[in-house]
Amino acid sequence: MYQAESQFILAALGKNARCSHHIGSTAIPSIVAKPVIDILIVVAELERVDECNSAMEKLGYEAMGEYGIPFRRYFRKENSAGNRTHHVHIFPEGNGQVDRHLAFRDFMNLHPEWALRYSNLKRNLVARYPDSIDQYMNGKQEFIKRVDELAAAWKLEQTRPDL
Repeated sequence: MYQAESQFILAALGKNARCSHHIGSTAIPSIVAKPVIDILIVVAELERVDECNSAMEKLGYEAMGEYGIPFRRYFRKENSAGNRTHHVHIFPEGNGQVDRHLAFRDFMNLHPEWALRYSNLKRNLVARYPDSIDQYMNGKQEFIKRVDELAAAWKLEQTRPDL
């Protein structure tokens, strides 16, 4: 689903789009995930994304602007039943959010013990707050922050040349 949808999005964004990445829980096969595909797009110029809002709307996306994260453009898509199916996060080249999202995904995929902890946390939060997406999201924040720290250190270790 990610592959097909990302091709449509890249076409809608045109030459400004540099690359696409599958992120979020559905990009970590070993964990529990809502059936929502998160897509990260890297662009050359963030401001030019706004010129593509109508092309994204033709694909069924709602343009949400920065939506709480500076230097991001966010789009969301729902199916005919009104269920969310896709999130698109667009950042300019060099934005630290790109590295953060990719490091989180890669760390979780290579460290199954952390992926299991995250999966268990998500299950527990859904059971505890079945009717509150806000409490569910807030309940994940400390864990995500901790994994972000671990993932950043791990990524740095991976890129250091051998001494």
